[in-house]
Formats: sequence, C-alpha cells, structure tokens
Amino acid sequence: MNYEQLYNNIQAYAENTESLFVANIPLFVQQAEERIYNTVQLTSLRKNVTGTLTSGNQYLALPTDYLSTFSLAVIDSSGNYNFLLNKDVNYLREAYPATVLNTTTGAYQGTPQGIPLYYAIFGSQNGYTGANIDDLTFILAPTPDKNYAVEMHYFYYPVSIVQGVVTALTTVGGSGYNNGFYPNIPLSGGSGSGAYADILVTSQSVQAFVSTGSRLQNGGNFYVVGDVLTLPTSFAGGTGTSTASFTVSAVNNPTGTSWLGDNYDPILFYGAMREALIFMKGEQDMITYYQKMYEEAVQQLNRLGTGLERGDAYRNGQARIMVKQ
Repeated sequence: MNYEQLYNNIQAYAENTESLFVANIPLFVQQAEERIYNTVQLTSLRKNVTGTLTSGNQYLALPTDYLSTFSLAVIDSSGNYNFLLNKDVNYLREAYPATVLNTTTGAYQGTPQGIPLYYAIFGSQNGYTGANIDDLTFILAPTPDKNYAVEMHYFYYPVSIVQGVVTALTTVGGSGYNNGFYPNIPLSGGSGSGAYADILVTSQSVQAFVSTGSRLQNGGNFYVVGDVLTLPTSFAGGTGTSTASFTVSAVNNPTGTSWLGDNYDPILFYGAMREALIFMKGEQDMITYYQKMYEEAVQQLNRLGTGLERGDAYRNGQARIMVKQ
C-alpha cells in the first residue's frame, strides 16, 4: 500500500471528506508510525554507521533518525571490536570521576582516559557552542585516549510514508508588505495541500525560510519539487506591490512508499484509523474496534520482528502441524 492508497482508504472507511479532517490525515499516519516503531523492534529497520572518536572528547553525536541502540563497538588499532556496555550516566560519573584540579577555579576537571568500555545516553549540553538542545549524544567512559574508530547498529525512524512533505523552500521575498510576524499562514498553489508557515516580513519583504526568518510549520502532502507556492490574498501583511513566492526545493518521500506500506500495511491502516476516529470524536465502540485490530496487527508484526527475522529453519526448525492417521 502506498500513501495515496492509504490516504484514500482512510477517507473511505471514515466516510469523511471534510477539509479539516483530510488536512490532518498526514498527522494520523505519522502518529501511527511513531507508535509502531516504538512498539515493535524490526531487524529490517536497523542501520549500521561508522565514525571516529576524538581523543580527549568523551561525547559521541547520534544520528538524527536514532530510535534505540542495538550495539556500540570501539575498534582498536588491531581491528579488534570492543563492544561497550550500556550504563547510567551517574555510574560513569562515579566510576570515572574528574581527577585534575584546576588551580584557578578550585574545581576538578578531566576524566581518566583509555579505550572506552561503557556508554550512556546523554543530552546536547556537552560544551559545544551552538549545540541543538534537541540533539542527542552518548557519553563514553573512560574518555578516549586516541582517535578510535567506532561502529554502531541502531534502530531508526524511517522516513514517513506521507508523500511529498515540503522540507525546503526557495523564497522570492517580493516587496511592499507590512512588516511583522504572521503565524500559521496557509500557502496556496502547487500540486499538494496542507503547507503552512510562520511568515516574517522585514523591510517590507518576506524573509527566507531559515531559523531566524520565516518558518515552515507544516509541510503538507503530495507536493513535488518545483511547485510554486504563494501567500493568500487575505494575508494580513498586505498584497504587496511585488508578490512573494516560494518554490519547493525539497520534499520527503516523493514516491509515497515505506517498509511498512510494502511489507505489512494492516498495522499502518488500523493505527491511522484509530487516530482518525479519535480526532473525529467517533463512537467509542468504533475506536475500540480499531484499537483491537491495531493490537492484533502489532502481535503479528512482533512475530516477524522478534521471531521470524531472528531465526531460520536450519537452527529453529520448521513449523509443523501434526497429521492424524
């Protein structure tokens, strides 16, 4: 099942084509996906990445799509893999305390160095200038004494099945607009729907979509690269003497496919329908029905993720049904 089929089925089964409901279908699907990925561990949805630890730096940045760790190994100069044990941050602090006295401040700093043996999930507050507070890092102990190679296997969040979500826009700012900040402005045009943004106007021109300017709040769905979006005529910033426009320069998942859609779509459909009926404030018996169907689908997917994908017929034997003579 691709996203277009899922999108149409949700409307058909819910018997609802009202514009507000339809505009929230991407949200129903994304909420269902997150529930699934946090419920079932699928070997098929695991990645392997390599990197390098920096001597004297006990922090290791995590990928942006990180969900959970399968394994973490440090590779020494002889090519030997040393798999690290997961511990609590407080354990690392106590087992490897700072030992160097700063005579200026009177505080201890620096931690024992060597080949790392343990790791823990840390935050981004690691002393790096400009660190994003939403980013995750590992803290390692002991602190690396060399630039070791590192390899991590991890479960990840795949790109959503939602097709054509706008992720980047190229802005032509126009002129003659009223200066100000205008939140949640719907953008019109293009082949998709549902994109809206916070618009910042300075010097009577719409500012580019960056962290300090206008901000894309919802990427909608079904857009394609090259679509040109515009502000509504009722925009509070005025009509402008030269019209602002926004060209879609990047979208997520232009094909509208995903591992779940290709391999086990019932769980995605039932999960999204549950979210849709809650949004509609539907009858409790229908919400309960879709919750039950979703839970049955979770059990079947668990059979794949924690059973079939983790064994084979040679080691585990084949399932057999007793035949009566």
